Formats: sequence, structure tokens, C-alpha cells
Amino acid sequence: MHNAQSSFRALLHALIERLCRRYKLAFSLAVCLCLGFPAHADNAVVSPNIALSETSSTSANTDTITNTASAKDISSHTPVTESMANKNLITDNVSLASAMPSDFNKTSNEPRNKTSNEPSLYALLDAEFSENRDDTERALVIYKQQSFKQDATAVFERALSLSLRNDRVEESLQFAKAWQDENPDHVPAWFYVAHLALRAHDYELAGETLNRILSYDPRADLSEILIGIYPNSDEDKRELLSALQPIDSEQNASLSVLKAGLLYQFNEPKIAIVHINRALERQPDYVPFITLKADILRKIETPKAVIKYLNQARLRNADSKNLYLYEIRYLLDLKQNEKAWQLLLDAHQRFADDAEITLLAALVSLDIEKYTSADQLLNTLAKNPAYLDQSYYYLGISAERQQNFEQAKYYLNAVMQEDLVLEARRKMVALDLLNDDVDAAIATLEKLRKDFSVFAPDSFVLQADILWQQNESAAALRLLTKAARQYPDNEMLLFARAQLLDDKEDYIVKRTLLNHLQALDPSNPAYQLSYAQLLLANERGSEQGLALATAIIQIRYDDPRYDNELHLQALNVLASNALANEKYQQVIDYLQTPYDVLPTLRSGTLLLRAYQGLGDNEKVDALLADLQQRFSFGQHNINDRIQLY
Repeated sequence: MHNAQSSFRALLHALIERLCRRYKLAFSLAVCLCLGFPAHADNAVVSPNIALSETSSTSANTDTITNTASAKDISSHTPVTESMANKNLITDNVSLASAMPSDFNKTSNEPRNKTSNEPSLYALLDAEFSENRDDTERALVIYKQQSFKQDATAVFERALSLSLRNDRVEESLQFAKAWQDENPDHVPAWFYVAHLALRAHDYELAGETLNRILSYDPRADLSEILIGIYPNSDEDKRELLSALQPIDSEQNASLSVLKAGLLYQFNEPKIAIVHINRALERQPDYVPFITLKADILRKIETPKAVIKYLNQARLRNADSKNLYLYEIRYLLDLKQNEKAWQLLLDAHQRFADDAEITLLAALVSLDIEKYTSADQLLNTLAKNPAYLDQSYYYLGISAERQQNFEQAKYYLNAVMQEDLVLEARRKMVALDLLNDDVDAAIATLEKLRKDFSVFAPDSFVLQADILWQQNESAAALRLLTKAARQYPDNEMLLFARAQLLDDKEDYIVKRTLLNHLQALDPSNPAYQLSYAQLLLANERGSEQGLALATAIIQIRYDDPRYDNELHLQALNVLASNALANEKYQQVIDYLQTPYDVLPTLRSGTLLLRAYQGLGDNEKVDALLADLQQRFSFGQHNINDRIQLY
């Protein structure tokens, strides 16, 4: 064995000059893996060398491995065992021939070691060269086979690292478990298996392995194991909690916190508090533990008690910005804005150079109408180049709320940050229209599309809306038609154009446009509602139109597609159709509750006509008076509106 190892070292020196430039990384890594000291279990748990949170993915290369006849017996996804390793499935001769330069065999007559139980340098070189050539599957086959040889811990870790990047997590777990079974005293392997079992949702194996680790060292650092393993589904969370419950975690902060978090999510705060307190006994000033306890306390204690706990924790950790922010946001949740503002000013004094704190203090100042404080904070923030545009934007908002409209326009016009500029120009346009300066509003939009071509479609839509409000519908339609030729695939322009078309006179063109939009985005409720309105305007009993509008009002509020404005519009469409069919009670069923919660003129006028149809004069008089008071419309205005619906 000694002679064989000496031969490898001699070969290494002979090859360095020739290969280091071409294969520097692969060669160095292979030598380190082969000649490195073997790693054995110590008396204490050691941290694994592999990044356990590394994202796994399906192997990119599934082609049959060539150039190595015996390698076809296994694949990179096969859990290689020690018995396989001893068969020398990948021979030194074949590996070297496929991995080295073509002239290597001509110049080297060194004997090859085919009987060693230790990893083969030639095979490892072959694996590294394969990895460099993106033949990951071949590299994995070689590394997995070599990892089961004697003193091959470093090879195992390299194999597992590649597996984590290229295999499914279940395959990495299968390999790690097979290696750990062959090397039961190698403690870091326990960590790998525990982490991978958690990621693969094999909670029974994870529980067994974690229990084994904690039996060996009750205070073992499990933080690396627990990174990135938190399950998403309730079923998986329950399985994980069930696997963890029998494990004694009293002395282990990491596991206590994991249990506490799961119990908190399952609304068992009284049990969760026991586990988080155990974690805090070990790490009393660790901020994530403190905030988790605060989350749990919010379910079982009064706000006063929670704030007291946060105050005490913040005083012990006076330099923790996160504790300040947690308490401030909690106060804002409680609508205690004045207290949150005072605490924000304290935080601003302590963290004077922290832009996030300064911005938050400015925004809360705006929210509670402390404009002097807001302007002072924003002007301070404007000295930071990274926050200049945000400062100008909110200074514009502050000036607008104080009715300093020209100053507001000055600040808003100075905003150049792309994610803020569109909203800033919208506000400028609104201020121009408030001043009846249509030309200035249009000039702002024309400059916007000149300076920021990405927002050209938005500017055309805004300009068309201005023209429509000025009763220039034909000009608005011409503008959008011209813009659509310039941006033929822009859905925003196509939909805005469709909205301006008449449901009856332009039926064919509008239907074509809306069908095209629905083909582009079949789940868009705005397109569906517009199409439903078109169908019902041309056929009162259109089953498709009714089905589309009904589907929109049935979208749940917690659905990402839910939109309160669209929901109300769909109710109005259904109510308008019911009114046209003289189903007056149905109109009331659709709209009375929404009108009571969020009254709009259109809903009110539809309700008014329904009560008129039923001959309920008392309701008619009451609703008419309410409409006149809410919307400042006289009798003739209301009657005109009624005729529109």
C-alpha cells in the first residue's frame, strides 16, 4: 500500500508541469481528495463540510456513459455500496485513457494500482475531468463508486456535493444513507442524512437520525440541518411535528425552536411557549427566538403584556434594529400610530445613518399628518444617493397633502427611478387635471414616453383616458389604434381600445379583440367580465355571459385573482341584466348589501330603478335622498343617470 501511494505521489510530480495549466482545478481537487487525511468521528459532533442547503435538481445529463464498458452497470442515480466499490467497476486504465491528454500514455510507464482498497487517483482525475466537461453523470458514477473505498470520506463529501446539485433530493438521500450504513461511526454523515431526510419529507428517518445525533451530543448545533427544510403543506408540517415530538429537545435550542414554530402554526401557543422558553434559556438574547416568542405571546397575552415583553427585550438588546422594527410594526398593527412614531424617532436617533429607519419614520410621519417631521426626515434621506428618488417622491406626496401643488409637481417631476417614475407622473397628471390644465397633463405624458420608452403604452392609455373624460372618445380611439400599431402585442393597449368600443355598434371588432385577449390570458377576470358585458348587451339571456359574470363574483377574497373593484363591476353587470329582464328583486339581492358597505353611484341608481319597478315608494324616496346627499347630484342629474342604466 505504501509503495502504491508513493507511486501516486511520484506520478503527481511528473504530471504537474504538463497538466496544471489545462486541468488545474480538476487535477488539484482530485489529488486533494485522494491524498488528504482520512476524517473520522471525534468525541464531539463536528459540522459537515457540505453546504446542506444547496438546491438539488434533476441531473442534466441522462445519456448512456461511454468509453467505460463496465460503468454501464450502474448510473449516477444508483446507490453504490461497498461491495460494488470492491469490484473496481471503473478501472484505472480506462478512466485514465478517457481523461488524460492523448500523449500521456506514451510518456508514462508508471505501474497502475488496481488492487488498492483506497480511492484511485486515476479514477478521481477521470471524475473531475468529466465534471469539467459537463459530463456530470459520469463524474457522479465514478465518485459514488470510489467513495465506498477505504478512508474515502473526502471522496464521499465530493460525491454528495455533486449529487446535491444534480440529483433529486431522494436520490441524494439514498446515496448518503447507503454510505452512512457502511460508515456508521462517521458523525457528519448523520447530519447529511438528517438534513436530506427532512428535505425529502422522510420524517421517520429524520426523527431517528436526529434522535441519534442528540443522544450523542444533546447540544449539537442543528442549525445547518434545519436550513431550508421547513415544509409548506399542513400535512407535511403535522408529519414533521409528529416525528419530532418523541425526541428530547430540552437541551437543544434549534430543535426546541422548530417545535415551537410548528406548534404556533397549529394554534397550540400554550405548548409552543414551553419550547420557545427552553430555547431562550440557552440563547436568551437571540433576536429570532425573541420575536418568535412575541408572535406566540400575541395569541395568549394582552397587547399590553406583549409590548412589555418587547420593551424589556429591546432594553437588553439596545443595538438590535430588528427588535425596534418588530415593536414598531406591532404598534402600527394595533393602530397605535403615535406610539409607533415616537419609537421610530427614538430609533432614528440611535440608528442615525440607517436609511431604512429614516424612511419608515418619514412614512409614519406622513400617515399621522406630522408633515414638518416628514419633510425634515425626507430631506435628510435625500442626501443618500440610493434614496434620492424615494425622498423626492414622498416629498411630493407631502406637498400634495399640504395642498402645495406646484411644489408637489416639482418634486414628482424630479423622480427618475424606474419603479417610481410612472406613479409619480400619474400624480402629476392628476394635479394638472385638478387645475383644468389638460395641455400640461398631455405634455407630461408625452415627455414620459420620450424619456422612458418602457412606459409608452401606459402613457398612451392615460392620454386616451384624458381625451375620453373630455368627451373626445373618437380622438381617444384613434390614439389607441395608432399606439396599437406601434406596440401590437401589448395587452394593456388592446384592452383599453376594446373598452372604448361600443358594445353594439362595434360588436364584431370588440368581440374579436376580447377573444384575442382571452386567448393570451385565459384566466384574466377583467377580460372575462368585459366579454360577459358585451354578450349580455347584445343578448339579454346569454348563458355564456351570465356564466362568466357569475364566475367572477364567486372568486374568493383569498384567491390571488380576487379584485374588489371587479367583483362590484360584475355584480353591476348581473344586476343591470336582471333589471333589463324586469327581475327587480334579483337586482336588490345582488346590490343592496354591497351598496350598504361600499356605496357607488352606479349601484345606487340600479337599486333605485329596481325599487321603482317594485313600486316601493318609501325605499325610492330614501334611496334618492341618500344618492343626492352622497354624490351631490340634484334630481335632474339622478334622473339622467337612471336613464343610462
